[in-house]
Amino acid sequence: MTLGSEKRAFKAYSSPSTCHSCGAREMKIFYEVEGVPVHSVVLVESRESALKFPRGDIRLGYCGACGFIENVLFDPGLLDYTQDYEETQGFSPTFNRFARSLAERLIDRYDLRDKEVLEIGCGKGEFLVLLCEIGGNRGVGIDPAYVPERTTSEVAKHITFIQDFYSEAYHHITADFVCCRHTLEHIQPTRDFLWMVRHAVKGRKDAVVFFEVPDVSRVLRELAFWDIYYEHCSYFSMGSLARLFRSCGFEVLHLAKDFDDQYLVIDARLGGRAVGQPLPGEDDLGELTRQVEYFAMNYKSKLEQWRGEVGDVVDQGRRCVLWSASSKGVAFLTTLGIDEEIEFAVDINPFKHGKYMPGTGQRIVPPEFLKEYRPDVVVVMNPIYKREIREMLAQMNVTADVCSL
Repeated sequence: MTLGSEKRAFKAYSSPSTCHSCGAREMKIFYEVEGVPVHSVVLVESRESALKFPRGDIRLGYCGACGFIENVLFDPGLLDYTQDYEETQGFSPTFNRFARSLAERLIDRYDLRDKEVLEIGCGKGEFLVLLCEIGGNRGVGIDPAYVPERTTSEVAKHITFIQDFYSEAYHHITADFVCCRHTLEHIQPTRDFLWMVRHAVKGRKDAVVFFEVPDVSRVLRELAFWDIYYEHCSYFSMGSLARLFRSCGFEVLHLAKDFDDQYLVIDARLGGRAVGQPLPGEDDLGELTRQVEYFAMNYKSKLEQWRGEVGDVVDQGRRCVLWSASSKGVAFLTTLGIDEEIEFAVDINPFKHGKYMPGTGQRIVPPEFLKEYRPDVVVVMNPIYKREIREMLAQMNVTADVCSL
């Protein structure tokens, strides 16, 4: 596809919105979906409440200047992270192995032993606990959705948890290592946020910041509409993430993909005027533009493919369940307009059991429920968990066709 055809495809879909990453004045709109739940992992007590859950609209804009992608219709006033927000993936052995390996790598790479660690957006605190347990560190975790009774480790006496959003009010908290995992994609003013993070490492020689976010390039290549949801207002590629950090005066030390190439990880430190040379993967604007155009032209065929596959299962009188009552699951169901075709969503997180999926109202059940329900088809929301799920089904003697997004 030529650059000229890309410009023609975007011409009717320009937006005057300003890029929150670089300040460019025009975002090129390439994807829209209306009426999606504004939260995906809030615990909803009844099907009626789930069906009436607050909704918002998504209109993704692409900045051709820096590669940043954002929801130009995002309204932060619709969100409330102080609710029963159940985002943890810590009940999965697969995810826990990844988290522990990541913690060990960071500790070894930056000699994080007997150091001060700050985690912004710490969730339920599992990763910060790992950093403090393995490295003998002291920590501060900040997150409005933190639940004190969920931290049972002895190392908790060396950690201060603050149930709040990170803001200028916490400029006095500095650290040798600042960790921010799967939070930046929830932030609309990304550049302002990163400038604020500078205070946490200012004056600390060799202090390092570590961020982890989803990789939007994978979403675009795979037409993964299920990875686009309201809470994620900001989307990054390797290049757009590095460009943001460099524009805020950080030197990028490490830039890579992780978790089966689903995540981007970046390590950086304050660099003053010398922000270092570009790393492999940063020069991606041309390829990213082609990926955006590919997504814009082909995502509808992906929607129809999955509507057809679910419809075929229903028409054949077969039972289908979703595995993972997660953000991916909510986006998958609401974007496709699926509600009664799939009655249940399975999740290993016990805090979700008996609750309902926002927007579509599927009841969330434990894996053991399938022993009696006997589904014919299990749709796995993330292929990285497919082996783990197959093993659980085998242990329960549940025979079903297992497919993944």
